[in-house]
Amino acid sequence: MSVTGACLCGAVRYTLKDKPKETGACHCDMCRRWSGGVFMSVKCKAEEVTLDGQKHIGRFKSSDWAERCFCNRCGSVLFYRVTASGPYHDDHHFGFGTLDNPNGIPMTSEIYIDKKPDGFAFKGDHHTMTEAEVIAMFAPKD
Repeated sequence: MSVTGACLCGAVRYTLKDKPKETGACHCDMCRRWSGGVFMSVKCKAEEVTLDGQKHIGRFKSSDWAERCFCNRCGSVLFYRVTASGPYHDDHHFGFGTLDNPNGIPMTSEIYIDKKPDGFAFKGDHHTMTEAEVIAMFAPKD
């Protein structure tokens, strides 16, 4: 079953081939500044998404391994894309709030948990990773 989403103005729309099975939350400094809080997202591979309105997608290289994409008309946060080579290359992490219907997708993980503001708390048990663990996941293997 596919799911759809869009930016605030509708200039960029997307369709995910399958309904995501989970969402995750990131508390890193960049996600916090980019999204205005915690960045919650659903992940898919590039071949599993259809993007409409690509001329309205702005891209910002935010690190050595990723870029952040947004609508260049309304400024909506759209997705984070892994640019580094390796097993996560071209993974897209779409903002949970951009989904047309985000119901029925459980939160299963939080990353950069050691950067989480003390006023944030999510209900339930889920997998967590620290900043060092996340960076090690993307570090080049010698």
